Amino acid sequence: MSTAIEQDNMKVIVFQLENKEYAIPVSNVQGIERLMHITRVPKTPSYVKGVINLRGVVTPIIDLRDRFNLPATENRDTERIIIVSIRNTEVGFIVDSANDVLDIKMSAIEPQPEVVGSEEEEFISGVARLDNRLLILLQLEKVLNT
Repeated sequence: MSTAIEQDNMKVIVFQLENKEYAIPVSNVQGIERLMHITRVPKTPSYVKGVINLRGVVTPIIDLRDRFNLPATENRDTERIIIVSIRNTEVGFIVDSANDVLDIKMSAIEPQPEVVGSEEEEFISGVARLDNRLLILLQLEKVLNT
């Protein structure tokens, strides 16, 4: 009985960049960490901030603001690192804040609008309308591709 309900919904982690809310499937999320010391790695793209040692696992860290060509923020207190697993690889995404966990009805997800025209457009798999909120669903594989 509960599997039918689960198939109609997708559980997501909601996080913020600038004044927009983004979502990624909980199934990809390994954890959410406070910002910690990041060891810089030479000759990597600017959005790759370096690596962290997370419970014995060396994890690359990507700054999503930098990846989407957004201006840097001064508010480091609320920043979090969302650890995601993609194709058996763990990667950390620096985000402004991680807000909550929500269930999105699959019927509420629409393809991305054609007129987006922003830098992050290629990383979007769709948008979801929830009451008065608009969540941008990220396509994690595209975010990692250089």
